[in-house]
Parts: sequence; C-alpha cells; structure tokens
Amino acid sequence: MSEELHKDICNEQLFSKLFKTHAKNLHNFLYYKFGAHLNPQDQVQEAFVTLWKNCKNVKPSKARSYLFTVANNLMLNAVAHQKVVLKFQETKPKSTTNETPEFLLEEREYLSKLEKALSNLSEAQRVAFLLNRIEGKKHKEIAALLGISTKAVEKRIYSALKQLRQDIEGL
Repeated sequence: MSEELHKDICNEQLFSKLFKTHAKNLHNFLYYKFGAHLNPQDQVQEAFVTLWKNCKNVKPSKARSYLFTVANNLMLNAVAHQKVVLKFQETKPKSTTNETPEFLLEEREYLSKLEKALSNLSEAQRVAFLLNRIEGKKHKEIAALLGISTKAVEKRIYSALKQLRQDIEGL
C-alpha cells in the first residue's frame, strides 16, 4: 500500500527523508573515491538537485541508486574537467609579440649599453648594486653579506647609480 502512495519522490517529506538517509553516505563515498580536492559536498548537493528535478521519473526504491550514479558521474565530469585544465596549462603560448622590430632593436641596443655600463662599474659597486636591484636584498642584508656597514652599501649603490646614469644616455 505504501508503494502505491509513493510512486515518485516529489513528496517533500519523502525527499527530506531520502536526503537525511543518504547524504552522509553519498558524501563519504565520493570523498573516499575521489578525495576532497573536487569538493564532494557540492557534488552531493548537485545530485540531490538533479534528483528533485527528475522526481517524477524516479521511484523511491531506485532513488539511492540514482543518487549514487548521478553523483559519481558528476565527479567523473569534474575529474575530466581537471584533466583538460591541466593539459591547457601545459601548453605553451605562441612566441609572437606585438612589439615592432624597431622596438626590439632598441631593446637589444639598450641591453648592450646596460651590460657595458655595468662592466665599467667597480667590483664593489657592481656587487652592491646587483644584490640590491636584481636579487632584491635590503641594504642591511647586503652589509651583512659583504661584512661592511650599511652606509658603505648605500654609498656604493648611490655611486653605481650615478655612474650608470652617466654611461647610459638617452633614457
């Protein structure tokens, strides 16, 4: 008799009972099978939403099987999507640029001027300048590395900048 009353699961009380009965088990199933990185709780919710949308077509005796199948398929789709995302991240973009040939030539000329100007610096100036500007070290860290005072580091960097400005003209 109870079967005749509930030919589908569109009844809110029956649906609520199904949720309370199967939600935790479904979550655990998805968590154990796929892990937490794909958020199994969201997939459980989505499976119940799908069940509610198709409540007229699902008999109460088949509801558990339907939920587990839908949730498993949702997780498999999420895994497939992750694979596509990872594959896309591995592809390297084309090496085309929007820069004009003149810009590229000027850039090469500037780099050669910079390298020449850096080579004209004294070793003390060059080391302090490159540690500060390239490696991002603070004056105090450079002083500790070189075994000199922070004022000496500041003076070396300042004199290196002054020398570079003189050597590289046209900026």
